[in-house]
Amino acid sequence: MKTSSDSGKNERRDSVFVFEDEQPGGCSDTVGKLNTNAVNQFLVELMFFFGKAFFYLFPVYLAGFFGLSISWILLGLFFWMWWKKNRTGKLARLSSAFEVLEREKYIIAKEIYDHMPAWINFPDIERVEWLNKILQQAWPFFGSYMDKLLKDTIEPSIRGYSMHLKTFTFTKIDFGEKCFRINGVKTYTKEVDKRQVILDLQISYAGDCEINIDVQKVCKAGLKGIQLHGTLRVILEPLIRDVPLVGAITVFFIRKPVLEINWTGLTNLLDVPGLSGISDTMILDIIASYMVLPNRFTVPLIKDVSVAQLRFPMPHGVVRVHLEEAKNLIIKDTYLGGIVKGKSDPYGLLRVGTQSFRSKTIKENLNPKWNEIYEFIVHEAPGQDLEVDLYDEDPDKDDFLGSIVIDLGEVMKDRVVDEWFPLNDVKSGTVHLRLEWLSLTTNKENLRSEGSNNLSPAVLVIYLDNACNLPTTNLEYTNCEYASKKKNPKYIKLTKKAKGEPNAYVELSVGGKSQKSKMRYTSKDPVWEEAFTFFIKNAENQILRAEVKDDQRDCALGMLNIPLYRILQATDMTLDQKFHLEHSGSSSFIKMKIVLRMLTIEEPDPNSVYRGLSALKKGPISIKTKKKKGSKDESSPTVHKKSSNSTSSTQQNGTNENKIELKSVRKDSLSVGEKDSEPRTPGTPFTKAQNRHLFRKDVISSSSPASLASSTETLDRDHPLPNGSSLDELTFGEIQITVRYASLRNSLVVNVGGCRNLISCSNEGVDPYVRIYLLPDKSWSARKKTSVKKKTLNPQFDEKFEFHISLEEAKKRKLDIAVKNNKSFTSSERKDLGKVLIDLSADNLTNGFTQWYELTLDGSTRS
Repeated sequence: MKTSSDSGKNERRDSVFVFEDEQPGGCSDTVGKLNTNAVNQFLVELMFFFGKAFFYLFPVYLAGFFGLSISWILLGLFFWMWWKKNRTGKLARLSSAFEVLEREKYIIAKEIYDHMPAWINFPDIERVEWLNKILQQAWPFFGSYMDKLLKDTIEPSIRGYSMHLKTFTFTKIDFGEKCFRINGVKTYTKEVDKRQVILDLQISYAGDCEINIDVQKVCKAGLKGIQLHGTLRVILEPLIRDVPLVGAITVFFIRKPVLEINWTGLTNLLDVPGLSGISDTMILDIIASYMVLPNRFTVPLIKDVSVAQLRFPMPHGVVRVHLEEAKNLIIKDTYLGGIVKGKSDPYGLLRVGTQSFRSKTIKENLNPKWNEIYEFIVHEAPGQDLEVDLYDEDPDKDDFLGSIVIDLGEVMKDRVVDEWFPLNDVKSGTVHLRLEWLSLTTNKENLRSEGSNNLSPAVLVIYLDNACNLPTTNLEYTNCEYASKKKNPKYIKLTKKAKGEPNAYVELSVGGKSQKSKMRYTSKDPVWEEAFTFFIKNAENQILRAEVKDDQRDCALGMLNIPLYRILQATDMTLDQKFHLEHSGSSSFIKMKIVLRMLTIEEPDPNSVYRGLSALKKGPISIKTKKKKGSKDESSPTVHKKSSNSTSSTQQNGTNENKIELKSVRKDSLSVGEKDSEPRTPGTPFTKAQNRHLFRKDVISSSSPASLASSTETLDRDHPLPNGSSLDELTFGEIQITVRYASLRNSLVVNVGGCRNLISCSNEGVDPYVRIYLLPDKSWSARKKTSVKKKTLNPQFDEKFEFHISLEEAKKRKLDIAVKNNKSFTSSERKDLGKVLIDLSADNLTNGFTQWYELTLDGSTRS
């Protein structure tokens, strides 16, 4: 079935053909002139390139011809490089100065926006300056406590770790005068359990602390100054009816914080450019192993509280990411000094927390198609984000092609999101993602249907608690491994050196994938308290294998095999007990809690509104740095490839997943000519918002967008449209508006977030912008206007406007907000895309509010 845009394209194409037939001579002459000009321009550029090469190589030839030393060539090369560097710097300074002169207002506004704290840009993030004053007052006492802790506890433990560290001493401990700041706090109370409170703290620490150490009076090292920025989540749970009202406090970083350290002494070598990133990364990995999801730090405040359950709760769900394709990526590969433009070799990096995957590389393609599937464990939603970065693969340094950040909390509400997302920080490019939110259930119906598609139908969560009575001498080993190794002289020499209790760790493996726990030194009763997750392909046939190993003796202390069908038959699919270790001591046990859960796509809330592109994060919810170069060390795990066979088999089987996809997925066109082609099964219910969307598509498809939009200016509200419906039923899209009153500046602040599902009123595309009046003042000087977004029905503005007015006067006013199409004066296309009137007397302007408003023809609210 051809759409109206396709028919328009065919008409234009036919008109071109007719023009060529009618005027063959004139058209061919024009094409011939264009081809001749292009060839002449290419020949001139090619001659200029060879001329430059001759100019650079001719002095080398003269030096060889006259027999001059090579030092003359190096000296000339040195002066040429010096001149080139100075000239490049001068041109860069001039271009920067001209750019600032031409875009002064934009650059100043952007700099102010980037350096403002989060509570200014986001109404749901609150300012806590009173808490910063308390921290500043208590900072000297915190420094005294840390001084005592480091000298009385940390220093003796380091001395006892090795004989080479017997003289380890903290020579100076000074935490300075600058304490860490909390730039903003976001509180979650509505979307969480009633027995918990969740706080997100925007932590920023630029301290002047100084810590120096001394080992044997020869090795002196230390640090002077630390910068740490990140989002720290604090969970207060469970809420109880007795003092202290909170059972425990759990803290962790949602993602890795940004860390910078200024080293001194011998450790100053770590500031070398090659080692600086490595040292900071190692320290960040240590912090992540204790304080970054899925790891948490829990402080119990009462006795009767399960610390293990608070530290390692069940994941919130699994997000399945279909990396489909990308379009219109920027060109990074050029040849002949930029004369010939090539293409790019794009690949994608996908991250959720500490989990990261890398896609395959598509060679020389600006519209790559990957068709790969990745699965991520989501521990906190809302909170965690999906980060997708695209890079151009090069032998030396990978070039940045764009990135997006998607809020997984919004994906959890929609269940299925299938959209073209615009890339940030680049001039052009979009990426097509299909995101599926999978809930953890005990329903076994979906166990085999997913496995047939080579997807994971289940997830296995393991909480490794402790082990007891592990073997400490060679005589206690009952496995055959020691019997085969005791004849080896190297192994006998190794076991003689390994005295005392073992350094134990556990290696868990399922289906060829293995994970290791942390090492617990010199203990036959090690306590790990760690959690692990595995994606399961076949729960009826796979086996969980746990092997306790000794790092000193390089030998297994015991092993355990648990078939997963045993967990399927257990109560609530959970095993929580002590397991006897095989081939180990007679009283050697390991304690674990093993939970198996099925992955299912549930139906979204019928009262919820599909968010889609609104899941994109446009602002700095937390302070983070964007990587501008690709990492060659990213893991490349096994990726599920989409095949036609699996797709056809899935359609024939008619699984629940496909039915839910057809109910939930809705594609909104991002640019001109992109139309929805989503099928629907008979009898599938739709929400009110989805019904309006489908109705809008029927109206537009029955008549051309331009003629329909222009006709709405003269139609009455009761006049029937081509499909028999009235104009009142037609939706013009929605707009997101944030309004609050800034008491310090005595002004009303209006933030225009973005629009979605705007109606297309032109075959050539829509260039929307937003116009704002604070009624009754409709003068030209009081008019506020956003920038124009080119060729999109889902524009993102994120622009802020202020009206200097008192709070009492603001409550008597109304906001007149209209979305318009930026058309020329001679165009006959429709200019008004929709309108909304906001009565400010009915809302609390001091606290502020953010809301999606439905656009109508005259701004009135539909009943």
